[in-house]
Amino acid sequence: MPGYKPHFRESFNDPDVFAMKWVKSEAKKAGTEEDVAQYNGDWELGYPKKLPIEGDQALVFRQKAKHRAISAKLNRPFVFSDKPLYLQYEVLFQDNQECGGAYLKLLSEGPQGEKLKEFHDKTPYTIMFGPDKCGNSAKLHFIFRKEIPINGEIVEHHSKGPSKRIDEFFSDGQSHLYTLVLQPDNTYQILVDHEIIIKGSLLEDFTPPVNPPAEIDDPEDHKPEDWDERERIPDEAATKPDDWDENAPRQIQDPNAVKPDNWLDNEPLDIMDPSAEKPEDWDDAMDGEWEGPMVPNPACEDAAGCGPWSPPMIDNPAYKGKWSPPMINNPNYQGKWHPKRIANPDFFEDKNPFNMTTVVSLGFELWSMSANIMFDNIVLTDNEEYIRKWSSATFDRKMEINNRNADQDPTAKSGDDSSQPLLKESDGGDGEGNYDNDEDDEGEEDDDDETRSRAADELENEVNETMDGVRQRLTTPSSSSEVQNMVNEQIDSEDASNSSSSAADRQKSD
Repeated sequence: MPGYKPHFRESFNDPDVFAMKWVKSEAKKAGTEEDVAQYNGDWELGYPKKLPIEGDQALVFRQKAKHRAISAKLNRPFVFSDKPLYLQYEVLFQDNQECGGAYLKLLSEGPQGEKLKEFHDKTPYTIMFGPDKCGNSAKLHFIFRKEIPINGEIVEHHSKGPSKRIDEFFSDGQSHLYTLVLQPDNTYQILVDHEIIIKGSLLEDFTPPVNPPAEIDDPEDHKPEDWDERERIPDEAATKPDDWDENAPRQIQDPNAVKPDNWLDNEPLDIMDPSAEKPEDWDDAMDGEWEGPMVPNPACEDAAGCGPWSPPMIDNPAYKGKWSPPMINNPNYQGKWHPKRIANPDFFEDKNPFNMTTVVSLGFELWSMSANIMFDNIVLTDNEEYIRKWSSATFDRKMEINNRNADQDPTAKSGDDSSQPLLKESDGGDGEGNYDNDEDDEGEEDDDDETRSRAADELENEVNETMDGVRQRLTTPSSSSEVQNMVNEQIDSEDASNSSSSAADRQKSD
């Protein structure tokens, strides 16, 4: 029996594995015109434009304004029972995301979840997770779908938003690690680059809520016509005072104002420019009598003002405005009317929303107005130790190498497709999207805690050895390609170990 294997993992570093494992959709989107209905965007393996690491490829689509869909089967179904779910992958927006998504869907068990060539926007999914942005609206989706037990309706439940702004993740040109953690106790966390930015409860922090209210307003109950909701009313016994002048103006001229001594009543503010001359081609008969342009009157420069003087306006102390009776408490006030409450006929209680529909496949079904979006290092597992070490061996090490190479030429391309990647797929596939199912179907022993722990310890040792070598080389002058060759040589030990173990186990079973 081999060591623990996750439900799914993909580093996109082996073109042959990618070709066997992933299936491009041939479906068409219903209800759209023929030229936009098909998933005609290309998927390929490639390197980032900045800080490429030799042998470390990713899934990328180059074209913008294209619909695209691609999916792969899990190694074994993910059944929501008593173990947590860990879903993680990297996204790199190389060209500043304008409008479009980069989210991942976990496809539900059922006929459509198995037909990967027919994967489309209406294919049932259990979870949708990942970044999405259009204009100024930046989101990090976590949506799960649940069936209402009393009528079979499927409802999408949307998580609350992050505790910090996430705009920079779409524009900084850096690879970011997105992690979703669901616990059997119905709590969840969403992390970006290992930092928690959303956490909460499946029961309390989703819209609409998982469980409807036990009581609702009676739709048949209506407010009586004579129901008086006015808390205050005009005093009908009040009368307008005799000295109340409704016609008094709000403002009057200041009776105490005095015209300044140097006010020039007979001087206009503007005069005709004395230096202006009528154009030679001006025809009074056709153009009318010519008048020169107006300029400020120089006589007014040192004066308090020019033209007719009038006192400034002030608030009228006698102004009272239109009279209205004072307000008093309404003796007939009955309070704010509310319909009576009745038992909700559609009420149900799901005490464990973590118990979601089994997942059998995963895929990207996307549209974007930006090109060159990259996806890398997808993993789905129920083992916390495994995902921690997977992150250390992939994203964390990539960031360390990138930081080392950032001071060198960031555009230097070292994309030798035949070189060894950071982490290489060591599992097989049958070319139909079936991947790693042969041994896992033999029983549930893969879920044994001791087996998982032993395999995780082995992976940790391999990761630590690799990281020690990386750190040692990073402290001495060397080229980026030398660092990558060293990393590739050391990580090869994982593939050799896994391959030998698998072969030995098959011989034992025979």
